[in-house]
Amino acid sequence: MVLSEAVMIVADPSLARGTTPGAKRATNTAPENANPSFIRRFAPQVLFYAVLFAGWWILAARKIWPPYLLPPPQDVWLFLQSALQDGTLLPAIGTSALRGAVGYGVALFFGTLMGLLLARVKWLDETVGSTVVGLQSLPSICWFPLALIWFGLNERAVQFVVVMGSLFAVILAVRSGVRSLSPLTLRAARTLGATGLKLWIYVLLPAILPAFLSGMRQGWAFAWRSLMAAELLSQSLKAGVGHLLSTGRDLNDMSMVLGMIGVILLFGLAVDRVLFAPLERLVARRWGTEGA
Repeated sequence: MVLSEAVMIVADPSLARGTTPGAKRATNTAPENANPSFIRRFAPQVLFYAVLFAGWWILAARKIWPPYLLPPPQDVWLFLQSALQDGTLLPAIGTSALRGAVGYGVALFFGTLMGLLLARVKWLDETVGSTVVGLQSLPSICWFPLALIWFGLNERAVQFVVVMGSLFAVILAVRSGVRSLSPLTLRAARTLGATGLKLWIYVLLPAILPAFLSGMRQGWAFAWRSLMAAELLSQSLKAGVGHLLSTGRDLNDMSMVLGMIGVILLFGLAVDRVLFAPLERLVARRWGTEGA
């Protein structure tokens, strides 16, 4: 019972400040018609991409640059159709998605643990934490030569690059989330019996959810970008979308290059919209920060 009260304090920080939860809910209550409709929500994005596509089509039609440098949209579409029909595109997307999921999952697990340790253990933060901040600024492709020496040109080398490209973003996000907690909230949780492992599971982790989701989102972006860089340089491995992009460059096929760039962008955007955006909205509603 005491521990559940500590969890309630984390879920509703106003309890720790002595304010009335009902008042907080009343201030965050918005009329139902305040939520924008589906059309109003997506119309600006649809309009933007329509203008972008129209500009591309006009530039290609005017032939300011030769077609082998700027092919028209229909040529790119024909390449994507042929790649789907001959069984090239979907297996490549599946291969890259599996690589990205595995590497990102490893980075998320170890990054969360390390971020919690850095936030709670002072001497560890003063030593390892400074190194993490420095490594975050290192481009992920710089890990590829090291991975080749350690593992050879194989899947483990690619996974290593993905993990290292995403790990430090997750660590720093988790550490920042724990550090942003109010000392009063932690003190109240300990007073109500949340100590040791219970404090970590029932208080710290739920409290850092907004910062953690932000770190997850950024970590995925870094993981996907690192994977594409590794696949561009690892031609002998099983083909992924980065491999197809590199093949288009070798063949001087701009339709293939633009098509694969579009696939890479769409896949990364789809993961963000399907996975992270709903989670972020759910946490924002729970914390009463939606629309803030």
